[in-house]
Amino acid sequence: MEKDTFVHSDMLTIQKSTLLGPLPDPFLGRDGRRVSSRDQWPGRREELRKDSCNLLFGPEPPRPEFVRVEPLSDYRYTRSTVYRVHTGTKERPMTLRLQVILPEKAEGLCPIIVDGDGCFLRREGYLDAALQRGIGWALFDRTEIAHDVQDEPRGTGPIYDTYSGLDCGAISAWAWGYSRCVDALEQLKLPIDLDFIAFTGHSRGGKTALLAGARDVRARIVNPNESGAGGSGCYRLRVEAVYKDGTSGREERISDSLFQFPYWYSRDLEKYVDRETELPFDLHFIKALVAPRTLFISEAAGDMWCNPVGSWQTTMAAREVYRFLGAEDKLFWYYRPGFHAHTALDAEMLAGVIWAQRRGGPVDERMFRLPFDEPPLCFDWRCPTL
Repeated sequence: MEKDTFVHSDMLTIQKSTLLGPLPDPFLGRDGRRVSSRDQWPGRREELRKDSCNLLFGPEPPRPEFVRVEPLSDYRYTRSTVYRVHTGTKERPMTLRLQVILPEKAEGLCPIIVDGDGCFLRREGYLDAALQRGIGWALFDRTEIAHDVQDEPRGTGPIYDTYSGLDCGAISAWAWGYSRCVDALEQLKLPIDLDFIAFTGHSRGGKTALLAGARDVRARIVNPNESGAGGSGCYRLRVEAVYKDGTSGREERISDSLFQFPYWYSRDLEKYVDRETELPFDLHFIKALVAPRTLFISEAAGDMWCNPVGSWQTTMAAREVYRFLGAEDKLFWYYRPGFHAHTALDAEMLAGVIWAQRRGGPVDERMFRLPFDEPPLCFDWRCPTL
């Protein structure tokens, strides 16, 4: 194992840290009462979903009237098959392309990773990092569902044509695509373990993968990679830091997101520009929606825009929900040296989590290491004692 892939506490120096307000308590219901038993959690979870996912990204698109899978190619020698997924409404159908790549060698049914970043160039070794460990890929291009063009008006893309009047951000639409890929996988007669489906994505794709995993419980493992604001970051914590090579920066804020990509989000998010303390949630709420399933947060130590310090804070807050549900062993996080990218090492670490959850046993020793000195927690509440 290469030592330069480990992080150390002196890699990222926090120059300034401003907590706008403590992270809200996910156990405190709208009625002012705090959850006191696990039986009460499903109701509170539904409140969390509405108070975070819907406010941040807009409503979830409707369930499709149908899903039909059409094979387009069958490259048997490369273990890669391409399909066209027909879905939407019968009156206004839409399609997306799905590529399934299976490992050459697998022991029985193989786990599979659904990745919507087909619009990105993948780093060398990224796919092989999972395939060589007996894990397959289901790849799609989320921009076939909703466009990601800054000069176009909000609500552009096939899903908005299919569902007239749909008023959700593109991230909500893209997350819907993960679920349609799972629908397709359930129909196909492939040697895939449908009980071990993982969702992953990078940056805006990481925000999407986290939302998709929060909404669709068929995702056994959810892995947002360097997803920052709207994903694994923290709205209430502002951090200025310097990486070991002298690179300095700060975290992305709501105002930054809406200046560049307003069409990703709910229209309601604009109300909270520079008023983050009035948000009824922070991003640990969305992380908590994955519980008690496996959540794996992966970050880069030098990616200040994605708020690596804030990501750890909201992960620690989500850990209280995992503890409450008796699933703390299903929460993972790691940092690698470097900057904003989805690397082969990230895929390798995800593959390790998948196998650790499927077979049992320890995880990689690079897990649970901080590239900065551990700061005080941004909250003083803890999970209810059962």
